[in-house]
Amino acid sequence: MQKISAMQQLSADITLENDAVLLRPLTAADLPHLLPFSLHEPELWKHSLATAAGEENLATYIEQAVDARRAGREYPFIVFDKKQQAYAGSTRFYDIQPTHQTLQLGYTWYGKQFQGTGLNKHCKYLLLQFAFETLGVERVEFRADSTNEKSIAAMKSIGCTVEGILRSHMPRVSGGRRDSIVLSILKDEWNGHVKEMLAGKLR
Repeated sequence: MQKISAMQQLSADITLENDAVLLRPLTAADLPHLLPFSLHEPELWKHSLATAAGEENLATYIEQAVDARRAGREYPFIVFDKKQQAYAGSTRFYDIQPTHQTLQLGYTWYGKQFQGTGLNKHCKYLLLQFAFETLGVERVEFRADSTNEKSIAAMKSIGCTVEGILRSHMPRVSGGRRDSIVLSILKDEWNGHVKEMLAGKLR
């Protein structure tokens, strides 16, 4: 029961930060911060289940994320890069299941200038640390389009284990259906080696 009550912390405002990044709750007022990506880098959502390309789509994307947070299903963050002193993108916890002590981490995207800078590893470290050590979850799951090699490589690099493929799992924004790859990190893995490995990559 203690772990389930810990999940109730998701009803509060959560700010996670270190010397490289700050994550805070995404709100409707953040649309101007993310609009340049939406207008000038629409390809960021090529492999996503929901597109935020274009101002109208971005407004809907944020509104749905905020509504899902109110319903307790998701917790979206906006990402601020402290080194570049600029908003970089967004990420979230979703499919939050307090009874089963599991959640998924995804809907992650960053503008091109923030990719390959180490920002993602800083974000994932903070999110995984919060999920396992504050919320007390036993499993964090990740999913991606099985053709999204860049995203899959990034997930493997933070210590995820590949579990398998969900065939014809979801419709693509561009049409057709995608196979989804499933990866995860378990609490014992986080405590056993993943946390130390990931922390080492941040230094």
